[in-house]
Amino acid sequence: MTAARELVLAGGRGRACRQFLARGLLAALLFGLVSTPWVATAQPPVPSGRSPGEPMSRRAPPTSTQEAQRHRVTGMVLSVDVTRRTVLVSHDAIEGVMDAMAMAFEASEPGELAGLTPGMTVTFTLVMAKGGARAEAITVVPYDSVELDPMVARRLALLEALTGTPRPAPLAVGDVVPDVTLTDQTGAVVSLSTLRGQVVVMNFVYTSCALTQFCFRVTNHFAIVARRFEARLGRDLTMVTVTFDPARDTVDVLRSYASVWNADARTWKFLTGSADDIRRVCDMFGVTFFPDEGLMNHSLRTVVIDRTGRVAGMIEGNEYTAAQLGDLVADVLTPSR
Repeated sequence: MTAARELVLAGGRGRACRQFLARGLLAALLFGLVSTPWVATAQPPVPSGRSPGEPMSRRAPPTSTQEAQRHRVTGMVLSVDVTRRTVLVSHDAIEGVMDAMAMAFEASEPGELAGLTPGMTVTFTLVMAKGGARAEAITVVPYDSVELDPMVARRLALLEALTGTPRPAPLAVGDVVPDVTLTDQTGAVVSLSTLRGQVVVMNFVYTSCALTQFCFRVTNHFAIVARRFEARLGRDLTMVTVTFDPARDTVDVLRSYASVWNADARTWKFLTGSADDIRRVCDMFGVTFFPDEGLMNHSLRTVVIDRTGRVAGMIEGNEYTAAQLGDLVADVLTPSR
């Protein structure tokens, strides 16, 4: 081994050691080596499949004479534990504190958790004081894209509700998903009921979408998640993409589109069907879509269904990250969930 190579390896071991020590120091602060009524000790950080990197700061816990440190946090709810008064969040990087990761935070008050469900985006203040940390002022951030498609879809949906027959209320987290039968990219018939026993992650697109921040973005997220869970696909996880443009998205078109993403039809199913069947499954999950000069104005929903066939998480819009979707899938895959 050359001297240069030994130097590189030694440097790598040194970085690993520093990262280990830094994470240990941060864990001591956040999860409470000192017992207090609000230390976030309910759950350890959840592995996200992302490279955690070195914490952005090695800031020491405040002393009794120092003011508490406050940091704004934004992230996606993965699960809520009312008994332990904690919320598991896949959060963005917290400047000066830590990189993006999945972590459990204890709410300052039990009422802070009211109405929170997996898939929601929230923001809160992380208060770090001597002995631990707590989440204050947890607020749901509604999806409100400034882009054209979802906004137009919402206006048209309101117009339809005023002038036509209102659509049924979409499923909510915890509801059982009714069975529906569609056709995949190979021409095979697929019923959702046949996927019971696996976790199913589902989104809705149309293949001729011209705006990359919509259908392309959410499909790309699926491709990233597929790589993250490659070992579990087909065993206890299946991915499903439903087109809401069945007139153009035929089996052949979906087969070609699936090949772009290297999708294996056994584990990532691109589904089409009759206009009535497509409308039914979209209504089930609150997906709205309307033809408009050859394109489609549409909303965006990503759904995670648990092994029992119940909605485990519902994500609205396109502003979540692939890592956050992966963290939600990982949480639903957890046996103890």
